[in-house]
Amino acid sequence: MELKNTFNEVAGEYDKYRPSYPYQLFHDILEYAQLKPSDTILEIGCGTGQATKGFVDLGYDNVTCIELGQKLAEFTSEKFKNNTNVSIINSSFEEWQSGRSIFDLAISATAFHFIQPQQFGYRKAFDLLRDRGSIAFFWTVHVPSFNNVFKLIRECYRKYAPNLDDADAPSVEKIIDERSVLTIKDGLFEDLIVKQYRWNDTYTTDEYISLLNTHSRHRILPEDVRVKLFENIKNAIDENGGTIIKPQAVALFLAKKKLVV
Repeated sequence: MELKNTFNEVAGEYDKYRPSYPYQLFHDILEYAQLKPSDTILEIGCGTGQATKGFVDLGYDNVTCIELGQKLAEFTSEKFKNNTNVSIINSSFEEWQSGRSIFDLAISATAFHFIQPQQFGYRKAFDLLRDRGSIAFFWTVHVPSFNNVFKLIRECYRKYAPNLDDADAPSVEKIIDERSVLTIKDGLFEDLIVKQYRWNDTYTTDEYISLLNTHSRHRILPEDVRVKLFENIKNAIDENGGTIIKPQAVALFLAKKKLVV
């Protein structure tokens, strides 16, 4: 199973346990894009509509959402059934044909990396935007922690899923550097601005296991391995008070469509 297809299996859990995006992020996007409530937004990979909701709640509900997973698309369609301007299309972004639709803003929340090749994704976003339209692509970025409970959890990974050991995971800064280069390297976008948002979330043992179960790289583990891994992680958290504090980070990349002379 491809990583991008794993979320379709756990739509409800994804919506419940994945961290939401910071309120300030949506304001920063709207300010950068100088968006009016009537302007059109294209969302690439809407998942369960967490980012969609951020815009709708602020009155920006003219959103066309492209979602590969059928169950995810159905889930999000139900969520926004009373928002007639929100359109959910069950399709891959690569195959979707837009007709004459032209958008003022293209967004993607922890999803754009699944568009392959990336050059195609940026090119298609460019073609779908009005002149000087904006992109706002953002990602939840894993932040390793090295306190006692996370050290015990890391031992669980080394025993059952060493490929998921995050001890040498790239830093948020490195990820930002790499994505910044990718965003502007083809000369399609300019005026790049990058913003970071950081906070801590507290999870009970069961909540944290449920969160892990929505991660694509955990979903593709053999079931017996995943069960043993989660049992050991659960024990590690329970033995350290039954809650865990996880540092969170989101990186936002804003850029303008470059005018072609």
